[in-house]
This record gives sequence, structure tokens and C-alpha cells, in this order.
Amino acid sequence: MDKAMEKWELNGPALLITALVLAAGNFVAVLDTTIANVSVAHIAGGLGASNSQGTWVITSYAVAEAIMVPLTGWLSKRFGAVKVFCFSLVGFGFFSAVCGLANSLEMLVVARVLQGLAGGPLLPLSLTLMLRVFGARRAAAANGVWAMTTLIAPVTGPVLGGWLCDEYSWPWIFYINVPFTFASVVALYFLFRNHQEKTDNSPIDKIGLTLLVIWVAALQIMLDEGKDHDWFESNYIITLAVIAVIGFAAFLIWELTEPNPVVDLRVFRHSGFWTSTVSLCLMFGAFFSINVTTPLWLQTCMNFTSTWAGRTTAVQGLAALTVATLAAKLSGTKDCRKLIFCGILWMAVITYLRSFMDTDVDYWIAAAPLFLMGLGLPFVFVPISTQSMMSVLPEEMDSAAGLINFCRSLAGAFATSIVNTYWENQTNYKHEQLSYLLDRYGDYFNGLIRSGIDPEVARGIIDRLTTQQSIMLATNTVMQACAVVLVIAAFSIWFGPNTNRIRAELARRSTQKS
Repeated sequence: MDKAMEKWELNGPALLITALVLAAGNFVAVLDTTIANVSVAHIAGGLGASNSQGTWVITSYAVAEAIMVPLTGWLSKRFGAVKVFCFSLVGFGFFSAVCGLANSLEMLVVARVLQGLAGGPLLPLSLTLMLRVFGARRAAAANGVWAMTTLIAPVTGPVLGGWLCDEYSWPWIFYINVPFTFASVVALYFLFRNHQEKTDNSPIDKIGLTLLVIWVAALQIMLDEGKDHDWFESNYIITLAVIAVIGFAAFLIWELTEPNPVVDLRVFRHSGFWTSTVSLCLMFGAFFSINVTTPLWLQTCMNFTSTWAGRTTAVQGLAALTVATLAAKLSGTKDCRKLIFCGILWMAVITYLRSFMDTDVDYWIAAAPLFLMGLGLPFVFVPISTQSMMSVLPEEMDSAAGLINFCRSLAGAFATSIVNTYWENQTNYKHEQLSYLLDRYGDYFNGLIRSGIDPEVARGIIDRLTTQQSIMLATNTVMQACAVVLVIAAFSIWFGPNTNRIRAELARRSTQKS
């Protein structure tokens, strides 16, 4: 075993505490990608904005986090992984407090951007440090712990956010981060105060970073504002699209030729890594879309409170916990492709069956398919983390962890904007259709009038009924689209290598070194 890695290995209570602290850092960073999902209506109402504008609270954080993740490799080499992790926790806690103090949507979005920038390194570094303290012999366990926090956090966010909004107020969804980050930093200081890390003064790829910010920001703004500007009928949207395309092309060319790139795209030469990344992005985009749409549907169509909408989506996490240990165990011995394929395909089937719901469902009927889908989640997140990290060279692990998390975060941000636009468009389209079909000859309206109801009230009743049904149909359409994406994600993993062959190759290399 490499002596540099051996000194990081921990055992007993020290390992347990370190794993919990690192998992907590990853948990709060991922938690904040979804904790605002059920809180958009509260935030928008409290700050005098529309629900559509309120989604910027979600996407601004996700994009900022995604942009920062690829910088993690350079930051950890320059300052040390532990220092970067600790400073990220401090910044994350501080800007969480600023988010809660925001008195306008503009201030909140800026604070969320800064919060995302601070939290970006927490995702990859939590995995990197966890792999170090667990050691090569327990790498599967490290991947399992990390994957489970990444998995549970997004489904915990809505229930925690809903409860805090209903019982207290929306700023508390941000204040809740402060004590956790403070406690984690204190614990890490005592755990790693005697560890020394090698650092170097390698220059940052400023041009690559600038191009990354330009094309990602342009694309995200285009997706967020496209529906409000009639898409490509607007010169503003066309300009953003051109900037995104040119910026992306320039970014690829520069990063592939730069000796010290901000994003090491060369790790995509490993088929196990790129297939895992593609499959994860497609799966997470669909998964995130489902978890954004479901609370909106429950609150606007089914009259659920934020708390109950959160409780409905949280059952995914409870289901995932019941099979997490099995998924981690199988990921350490079986071909991960089979687990990933079955897990995503299971999610696709459940999502498709969800697309036949109606407005008569109660809590249990709404929660049941989410619980069933949660059973498949560990068989995706755990093995896909194992497959991707095993496929790259040891010296590439920092870059690979940063890149796959960058792609995952970006997929979630883009999916939120796309599904929000698609859902609203489908709602309006279904509303137009139903307005014509529901009371085509005015019989229902006239019946309400004859029963003594005021004409304006009668029109309101018909409009509410039409809106409720159109939201239900639009939600079902979104679920069908997500099911299709999940099927594509399931089959894409088969382009990667057999995991057992990777294990055999790693064992052969280890034998040769010893």
C-alpha cells in the first residue's frame, strides 16, 4: 500500500466521526439543491416575485455549485484538500445566513450564487477525503456512505423545507445550515490538525475558467428566461444561445490543449467513466425533474401544504435506506452495469405508471410510487460512483470526482429550467383544450346559474376545475417524458466495460507494485 495514502487511514471511533463529518458536509451541499423546491411559493410571495422568477433560487445555486466543482482539483493541490473543505464549509454557512437575511429576490439570488460557489468543493472533496480515510481496502464502503448522503439529501430537502416554511418561515431553510457547518469545521480541525498535505503553486487556468462561466451562465439564463421572451423569436435569447454555443466550443478546444486545464476532459478517455457520467446525467436530470414537478403538482393541484408535499417526496429516502446496505455490498462484488441498468429501468417503469394518475389521489396513492422508485435509487448511485472512480487512474481521481459532480449538478440545473418551462407550457396547452371541451355548450355553467350561483362565481368554479385538470394532465406528460429519458439512461451504461474486468486489472497492478 502507498505510504502516503496509508497515513490517512483511520479506524474505530475516529473513522466513524470523520465519515459522519464528511458525509454531513456533502449532505448540506446537496440538501440545498432541493430544500427550496417546496418553498418557491413562500419565497416568491414573501419577496414579491412570481413563482417562475422564484425558480431562480434553485437554478442560481445549482449553476454556481456546478461551476465551482471543477476548480476543486486545482484548489486542493494549491492549498490542501482539508483546508479547502474547511473554508468551503465556513463560506457555505456564512452565505446561508446571508440568504436568510435577504429582503429582495435579487439579493437572495446573489447570496445563493455565493452559497453555491462556497459549497461546490464540498461534493467532490467529501468523496476524496472519505476514500483516503477508509483506505483502498474499504473503498466500496466509502463509496457507499458518500453515495447514500448524495442520494438521501435531495429527497430530505423538500420535507425539511416544507416543514420549516409551514412552521416557521422560509429564511429558516437557510439558517438551518449554520450550526451544522460550524460543528463540522470544529470537528475537522481536531481530526486533521496533525495531517500534512503536499501543495504546489500550479497556475490556475484563467481562460478555461472564464470560458466555463460564460457558456454555462449563458445557457442557464437562456433556459430560465426563454419562455418569458418567446424563445427564439427574441434576439436576446438568440444572442444567449450563440454565446453558449461558441463559448462551449472554445471551452472544449482550450481545455483539450491546455497543459493544466481547469476541467480535465482527458478522463473521458476511460469508457467506464464517460458512460457512467452520461448515464448519471440523464438519470439525475429526470430524477431531479420529477422531484421539482411533484411538489408543484401537489401544492397547486392537490392542495397539499408544503409540509405534506415534502413528506410525500421524502418517502423515496426512506425506501432507499432499506436497501442501501444491499446495494453497497453488491456494488463491491458484482458487475455494476447490471445493478445500474436494473435500478434505472425500475425507476423508468414506476415513473411511467405514475403518468396515469388523476385528481382523486390521496397521500398514500401519491406517495406509493415515489416509495417504490426510491427502492431503485441505491442501485444507481452506489454502483455508478464505484464504476466511475474505479475506471480512472489514482492520480486522476480528484479531477474525475470533480468532473462527474460538475456534470451531475449541471444536469440538475438544466433539467429544472427545462421541465419548469415544459410543465407550464403543457399546463397552458391542456387548459386551452379543456376550456373548449369541458363545457362546450354551456350546460354546466347554466346549471350552476339555475342553482342560484352568481355568474362570476360560476365562471370561477369552472376555471378552477379546468386549471386543476390541466395541471394534472401536464404533470402526467412530464412523467412520461422523464420515463423515456430514464430508459435511455439505463441502456447507455452498457457502452462501458465490465466492472469485474476493471477489478481484475486493478488487482494485477497492485500485485506488480508489491
